[in-house]
Amino acid sequence: MSSPSKRREMDLMKLMMSDYKVDMLNDDMQEFYVHFHGPNESLYHGGVWKIRVELPDAYPYKSPSIGFINKIFHPNVDEMSGSVCLDVINQTWSPMFDLLNVFETFLPQLLLYPNPSDPLNGEAAALMMRDRAAYEQKVKEYCQKYAKPEDIGAVPEEKSSDDEELSEDEYDSSDEAIAGPVDP
Repeated sequence: MSSPSKRREMDLMKLMMSDYKVDMLNDDMQEFYVHFHGPNESLYHGGVWKIRVELPDAYPYKSPSIGFINKIFHPNVDEMSGSVCLDVINQTWSPMFDLLNVFETFLPQLLLYPNPSDPLNGEAAALMMRDRAAYEQKVKEYCQKYAKPEDIGAVPEEKSSDDEELSEDEYDSSDEAIAGPVDP
């Protein structure tokens, strides 16, 4: 196994061990999807996106190709192709970065700090600069319409493992407890 493919495998394992859901597209570990949750402090919180990642043969010396599969309303993401305009991916990539940096730092920063002066989505950029409230509303609408966890097969982060461990009888009795008498 050559060094780039070892690095590719190591970076992918780090990503999976950090609780990211990864769907492989083929056995060579060059194409896969990662389920990415919108950062807590952002307008995108609660949304989940399927991100397509393609690792070039020269990875990590050449940056991964990244694109949103489900729609997102953002000045720096092309609405039709899902392409991302992000300097660290497109121009300033370094072999010191890995896939974990992409999903834990670069994409969260992209969603937290959109840059309307370098847009891939002109409509989003113009709306953000002209009418911030309308922009924020449209971002939230897109999240609700296109980025629901169940739409891409992800389990919502809020779901606790306790819910899954209830037997049918316990589940029925917990429903009764919830639907019990209400004091006036």
